[in-house]
Amino acid sequence: MTEHTKTDGLPGLDAPGLPQVMERARPRNERMNSAKVECNACPVLCQISEGRAGACDRYANHGGTLVRLDPVVVLRRSLDAGEAALVPFAGRSAEVAASDTPAPVPAWSGDLLHSEQVFVTGVGSSTTYPDYKPAPFIVGSQQQGVDMVTVVTEGIFSYCSFKVKIDTDRFLGAEQANVRCKGEVVGHVTTAEYGSQMLSLGGVHHLTGGSKKEGRITAEMMQALGNKQAVEFTIDGGSQIVIQAGRAPIVNGVAEQRMRVGCGSAAVGIFARQFFGLVDEVVVVDDHITGVLTEHQAGRCLDMKPSGIAMRGRKSTPGRYFQVANPGNGWGGTDIAEPLSILDPWDPAVAWPGLRLLMTSTTGEHASWYVLDAQLQPVETEMPAEVRRIVDRIGENCEPSLSTVLFLAGAGGSLRAGVTENPVLLTRSIKQALVNVTVGGAPAYVWPGGGITVMADVLRMPDNSFGTVPTPAIVAPIEFSMRRSDYEALGGHMGQIRGLQEVLQRGAWHNDGAPQSLQWLTLPEANPWPLGQPPLLG
Repeated sequence: MTEHTKTDGLPGLDAPGLPQVMERARPRNERMNSAKVECNACPVLCQISEGRAGACDRYANHGGTLVRLDPVVVLRRSLDAGEAALVPFAGRSAEVAASDTPAPVPAWSGDLLHSEQVFVTGVGSSTTYPDYKPAPFIVGSQQQGVDMVTVVTEGIFSYCSFKVKIDTDRFLGAEQANVRCKGEVVGHVTTAEYGSQMLSLGGVHHLTGGSKKEGRITAEMMQALGNKQAVEFTIDGGSQIVIQAGRAPIVNGVAEQRMRVGCGSAAVGIFARQFFGLVDEVVVVDDHITGVLTEHQAGRCLDMKPSGIAMRGRKSTPGRYFQVANPGNGWGGTDIAEPLSILDPWDPAVAWPGLRLLMTSTTGEHASWYVLDAQLQPVETEMPAEVRRIVDRIGENCEPSLSTVLFLAGAGGSLRAGVTENPVLLTRSIKQALVNVTVGGAPAYVWPGGGITVMADVLRMPDNSFGTVPTPAIVAPIEFSMRRSDYEALGGHMGQIRGLQEVLQRGAWHNDGAPQSLQWLTLPEANPWPLGQPPLLG
């Protein structure tokens, strides 16, 4: 079976903190080397030699015992030190303590615990595989006098993907175009939204339905993207792009700056009153809906004189034009570098010499000022300061361009079996809003319809929340919180409920009594308290 091939120090054993014992080593069989232990935390079943880690780099053989190399992440509403802290469980062994390179940190003390400010997340908690086991942490606590239960685990997700929102007007690729990472197809361009291009990355077909290389690279890409790292992609027939959650996308080597204020029609309407009296015509160039001020209802309501302008493209409603150019990286997300190319000759019966024309993009990034000469030809001249201020205001109203990465996953049978022996009751309880679902303590949107399909913003999750197993699949945290009475009603594993203090002192219910470690993190300000959501305490 697969194991880590490093011969130097193991990750986690050489680092601050303590290894976490999560499983009893499976009894050795006759064909298995006596110096190895078998890890059954995922279907790969690595046989791991002493001093080495399994293929996922998450579990290792430490003195003949299977240990988890990552700490369990625990959220608190506040930390005195103001920083994340690594705190060992009580009962640390001398052998492991001797391997710590820094000075030992103080052991956690129950006297310091404010139970209503502590939440155990699934990050580092281990899995329910081989699926029949109760979740590693089933935590009993109290919130405002209400008895609560939180079921905490890591899921092994094959059915999962990332939906990526990229705030830019740039043409990234045609809808349905393949998105590649290291040459392998890992997703596709999906439906554009207002001011943003959208990608769908990962998913079961790329993880399991293609070649081994495709599955491996898809898993690596998803782990990196979910852990807030930068990942480079190429889009067939389109752009090269670097995506990192919470950062500006880099398109063809250039970092994006602005998300458009609106489509061309919206920009015309928003700033029509400010343009009135300073211009005779405004064209806001947009790949989707190009706006023309004097024809637009906003210009007509201001009694602006028709200009005689003649636009290319397909006219929709007055002042709104589709398909004035092809998609691209030029003005307003089109392929044009010369804005006059979308104009036909002016109507000589309506236009006049001296007519003042502003052409701008939806972000104000591109803008030119023209005056019609005696032959009704637009001549570019210096833009008046009053008009420049309005163009600058368009740019001011454009939000910064960002990449948003949303984790989307289906919580299937094995996850639900870790909560209850009758999994459908968990699904029903979630749909009845009796259970609050979080992902690493971050709020999750549960999609309507069948099953438990959740979506969460990776920026609201703890760092390094995602791992992989070489099946291939993604490993990610998930927590189910509810009233104790509701947990009992859905047939939960009541015999495995342990108080918060015992959990923090001893770790997962199925450990060997050897040390584990906790990582304390401050709850992000943007996140609601997981145990305080209605109707849990309503």
